[in-house]
Amino acid sequence: MTNAVSREVLPTPEALRPWVAGVGSVSVGEVPTEPFIHLPEAATKVVVRTGEHGSRSTLVVGPRARASYHRGKRRASCVELRLAPGTVRPLLGIPAVELAGRAVRLGDLPGATARQLAAELRWLTPEEALARLAEVLPERLAATADRSRTELVRAGVDALSVRTGRSPAQVADVARELAVSERQLRNLFAEDVGLSPKHYARINRVRTVLDHAATRPWAELAATTGYYDQSHMTSDFRTLMGVPPRSYFTGRLPEATPCQVIRRA
Repeated sequence: MTNAVSREVLPTPEALRPWVAGVGSVSVGEVPTEPFIHLPEAATKVVVRTGEHGSRSTLVVGPRARASYHRGKRRASCVELRLAPGTVRPLLGIPAVELAGRAVRLGDLPGATARQLAAELRWLTPEEALARLAEVLPERLAATADRSRTELVRAGVDALSVRTGRSPAQVADVARELAVSERQLRNLFAEDVGLSPKHYARINRVRTVLDHAATRPWAELAATTGYYDQSHMTSDFRTLMGVPPRSYFTGRLPEATPCQVIRRA
């Protein structure tokens, strides 16, 4: 019997790579003794979930501005598709900002593609659902997506993200590079990412700290992720994660709360 939360990165099918930024699986053991942590997330996800008694559901989970800690999950598993910038509206029929902080059933969304997919995926296992999505999504999205808009928002996301050997750019510099106003950039991010450019950058930096804290000194990590100094990194981490870095990595976490009921769109 396992009581740990298990996460695994899965290969992204070639056909989905223009539209899906990554695929992962999550499973929870029979009697979990550790909290289930929802990290801050700068992307919208499609989640194909199998519950405790074999029940299946397909959910859409919007961007999360801050981490949350939950108890009560058991014997659940799911496959998560993290949607690339520019995928949300043509797939789901609504701006990404309307999904921020929410989890809704795929079939409750207004887009015809979303409702059709919900019907097609209803009885499939997560693995079968992933194969079905790879089969049907590219053609459907290619017919509805605005290619020039998608390229613009993805350029903005890339410029505001941490990359090896390069600090993320400032919002004003990104707007100037893309030949748009800062207001236009904010609107673009709201529609296609679900967060402001500034909050997207904050989440991206904190997620980079989470990924590399075990292998780099704090001061070096702060410098390479675009913080002014280590205290700036600690403050940002505390705001998004609820505790400072040392507390998080030694297991001193905020009190876990019950999982929220799924809200309808």
